[in-house]
Amino acid sequence: MPVQSTLSGSVKAIDTQSDGKSFEQLRQECLQKGVLFEDPDFPATDSSLFFSQSVPVQIQWKRPTELCENPQFIVGGADRTDICQGQLGDCWLLAAIASLTLKKDALARVVPQDQSFDHRYAGIFHFQFWQHNRWLDVVVDDRLPSVRNKLIMLHSASNDEFWSALLEKAYAKMHGSYESLKGGSTMEAMEDFTGGVGEMYETKNAPTDLFSIMKKALDRGSMMGCSIDITSSAESEAKTSTGLVKGHAYSITGLEEVNYRGQKVQLIRIRNPWGQVEWNGPWSDNAREWNYVDAAEKTRILQNSTDDGEFWMEFEDFKRNYDKVEICNMTPDSLTDDTKRQWEVSMFEGNWIRGSTAGGCRNFIDTFWTNPQFKLQLEDADDDDDVCSVVIALMQKNRRKLRKEGLDLETIGFAVYEVHDEDQQGKDFFRYHASKARSRTYINMREVSERFTLPPGKYLLVPTTFQPHHEADFLIRIFSEKRAGIKFDGLSLSTCHSIINLMDVDNTGMLEFQEFKVFWEKMKKWIMLFLSFDTDRSGKMSSYELRIALKAAGMQLNNKLLQLIGLRFADDSYDIDFDDYLTCIVRLENMFSTYKKIKFLILPGLVDQITLVSNRLF
Repeated sequence: MPVQSTLSGSVKAIDTQSDGKSFEQLRQECLQKGVLFEDPDFPATDSSLFFSQSVPVQIQWKRPTELCENPQFIVGGADRTDICQGQLGDCWLLAAIASLTLKKDALARVVPQDQSFDHRYAGIFHFQFWQHNRWLDVVVDDRLPSVRNKLIMLHSASNDEFWSALLEKAYAKMHGSYESLKGGSTMEAMEDFTGGVGEMYETKNAPTDLFSIMKKALDRGSMMGCSIDITSSAESEAKTSTGLVKGHAYSITGLEEVNYRGQKVQLIRIRNPWGQVEWNGPWSDNAREWNYVDAAEKTRILQNSTDDGEFWMEFEDFKRNYDKVEICNMTPDSLTDDTKRQWEVSMFEGNWIRGSTAGGCRNFIDTFWTNPQFKLQLEDADDDDDVCSVVIALMQKNRRKLRKEGLDLETIGFAVYEVHDEDQQGKDFFRYHASKARSRTYINMREVSERFTLPPGKYLLVPTTFQPHHEADFLIRIFSEKRAGIKFDGLSLSTCHSIINLMDVDNTGMLEFQEFKVFWEKMKKWIMLFLSFDTDRSGKMSSYELRIALKAAGMQLNNKLLQLIGLRFADDSYDIDFDDYLTCIVRLENMFSTYKKIKFLILPGLVDQITLVSNRLF
């Protein structure tokens, strides 16, 4: 059976410590005993560092209090300059962390703010990651690998800041060891930080509007990375004459258009997680091109750029030099149009088992039919066309943890077949029927995802490894379009009273036809506002979305009144359904109407009058 899935949201994270205790319980125990936490699940030993080699130097595990006089968890806000790569080949993770710092709401989830070296310090910290449709809370002690009192793994440019080093340690613990983090895709970590859904573009074969697609992604809060392909292992992390590094993960942190000699030029900002080694071509930090850009615009864009690993380059140069762009979206909405859809997310879990369900790809037709088969029914969600949008993401599970057993990522893909009955299909069906959709390629990445438009109907999804008899566990997320709608059970009596109070101009206690016509025009506008600003398509509004919607409706409210509205109308999850939204906006219309009547009469006491009205209304 499919399990409903969420992309991010406020789902409570699962405690992962082997004794079942939460971060707060463990911290409280340490404070009561007057001891610093030592993590038995991820001890300060060589086994937490490497599984396939001996430690090459004399490493000491030291707490931040032993490395500097006044350690801080975060100094001046967590930002991308806090991420400098150490001795581990996990640039893919660091590029994702740099992107995470640009998305403050996601950062606050991954890096909880209820911890520091000042208040209730007990040598324990915790971080939250998305894994296989669940949020996990991972605790670590603050003993970090060091040599000669210097951190050897991920560290901040500031010697007294430790949030990024501790985050890397928690991520290493989740995967079994630091060594397990060697090599990977930026997309993998970006998804683990958000629960988002990934898309990949090849720059040499990209849509003509790739810049617009990426700009839209950044504006929507998506996280992005890029890389240059290598043709052999010898090229890995080889530096080019232009200052770029092959086989290395970068994060994309900005996109701009500037006026340059009378023409618009598209620029992209990229960051090297090394914290150094930058592009030295056109539009680099000290390039002459900046001399022809308006001084104010130049200052805004460059922001006192230094040799910090971050640089600008022209977008056409970017496409010539880089090969892949990875985008992790917070919703499955397409980046190629402005349509916002409502998505139904289903999840399936399964296994490829040797001799049973590990049939391999369609090249092996005699065993292909034995692969797991999942039924998928698509219903038309848009009256304007006869197709359905669907995003399918196939993820193999726990492969990093299994590296110490000699296993690594399998080469995976999937195919989608149209069917007319509910039965599992046998060999002959697949021999004589072509797939209606499939992954573009089989690849040894953790997740393969594709976006399709298919006619409504019944389909069969077949996930496979490339070769038969290869075992792995997998997770499938299917984002299928459904009709956008507003979730509510009808209008409450209170809302109806509010509507009549607003529209009953002649005080008859009922709405005449002309009054109803005026109301209906307002109602249509309010519905469109709700649908436009319900950005996550949940059928409800967050208190933040409501604030933006009210502003768009021309209702400028101060913070005190906005807080009052939140307390009055939001539920325990800070969400507001359509009925409460309507009550709120109707009462505000009443309030502004009353304000217009009294503002010319009682100017000296205007603020008190408005406060009195708002208190009565809310």
